Amino acid sequence: MEDTIAAISTSLGIGAISIIRVSGPESIDIVNKVFKGKNLKEVESHTINYGHIINNDLVVDEVLVSIMKAPKTFTKEDIVEINCHGGIATTQKVLELLLNNGCRLAEAGEFTKRAFLNGRIDLVEAEGIMDLIEAKTEKSRQLAINQVAGKVSNLIRNLRNEIIEILANIEVNIDYPEYEDIEVLTTEKIIPKINIIEEKIKKIIKESENGKLIKNGINTAIIGKPNVGKSSILNRLLNEEKAIVTNIAGTTRDIVEGQINIDGIILNVIDTAGIRKTEDIVEKIGVEKSINLINQADLVLYVLNNNEEFDQTDKEIIEKLKSKNHIIIINKNDLVSVLDKNKISSDNIISINTINEESIDILKNKIKEMFNLEQLETEDFTYLTNARSISILNKCLESIEQVKQAIDQNLPVDIIEIDIKEIWNLLGEIIGETYQEELIDQLFSQFCLGK
Repeated sequence: MEDTIAAISTSLGIGAISIIRVSGPESIDIVNKVFKGKNLKEVESHTINYGHIINNDLVVDEVLVSIMKAPKTFTKEDIVEINCHGGIATTQKVLELLLNNGCRLAEAGEFTKRAFLNGRIDLVEAEGIMDLIEAKTEKSRQLAINQVAGKVSNLIRNLRNEIIEILANIEVNIDYPEYEDIEVLTTEKIIPKINIIEEKIKKIIKESENGKLIKNGINTAIIGKPNVGKSSILNRLLNEEKAIVTNIAGTTRDIVEGQINIDGIILNVIDTAGIRKTEDIVEKIGVEKSINLINQADLVLYVLNNNEEFDQTDKEIIEKLKSKNHIIIINKNDLVSVLDKNKISSDNIISINTINEESIDILKNKIKEMFNLEQLETEDFTYLTNARSISILNKCLESIEQVKQAIDQNLPVDIIEIDIKEIWNLLGEIIGETYQEELIDQLFSQFCLGK
């Protein structure tokens, strides 16, 4: 990190302002070469300076230049931000001048990567920054800002501190057995301490399901036979004519997607092709996709037609849904009923139609009830949200199980210590206290350029 990097930090396009960010030991010197105004080497830190960006004697743009000197910056390096007029040509020209004068074009996420490597933030906080940029709802924003503020990291640090106390006691017992005033830490005394840590990890994993819900939304598949009203339900949920609706069976041949916001949670809704036997090659592919989506979805809305009889296909699909979050929707309840509801083996059944606005509210309320969305209003949003962290926590549970097995087998405490250290190291991977270089490169490559 001895070089100086630069990148456009705002969206590239026509706008009022564009910001080019520069970070590194030569930031101020390089920008000063192309800036006409005050000598940027002499201005105080955290000041904004008016002037012009010049190319030799030609004025490129009228700008405001922010000077932020290390270590009180995002990357803990000298940072310069050039606020120029928005526009592709102007922004690119200013960046070109910086690159010609000694900057290197930053890689995706490299500013945040430098902040992490320089100890400004940990990995959970870094991931929170990415989540904050991508947040689509108020709840996902709150979730991300708690990660950025370090609240989530503190959960992990507290666990590591509890483990380090166990490890310290074991080390003292091993290295200084002659001291009579030191508590002898036997395996019997380790078990309750490990059990407490195990319960805390399990609690974090369980609550992180809420975090994934807030961050990623609920992947919802609308499944059913042709002409039961799947596309009409999608259109009413989205409040737009997203899917084509006709009385011709097989109109929807591929998936149609959309998003709605229910109490701050995004529903990623997918309308699928009607499930039936067909010789049409295109429709057959759509039907196969519909069936596959049952396994992939977080929630399945299986739609039945109130005006059609319940048949074997319906029975087979509902049987597949028993292990899934699902709602059986009896649609078209404004028509004469020929559907035998007693044949439906599910407790999650609602009856609606797409003519009445209140019917869609019934569906939304059922979803809110199923995922406890009302309860999320009172939560503090201190969750882990990414698969990497949750996977590591599950590995911690495996190591805890190994500790218990070792104790059952009456292995020496110094052998048991190895597995306890593994738990401590794994928790360190979550916040980046311990990490592999490849992991860091892969993680920050997901960030946008300029961040």
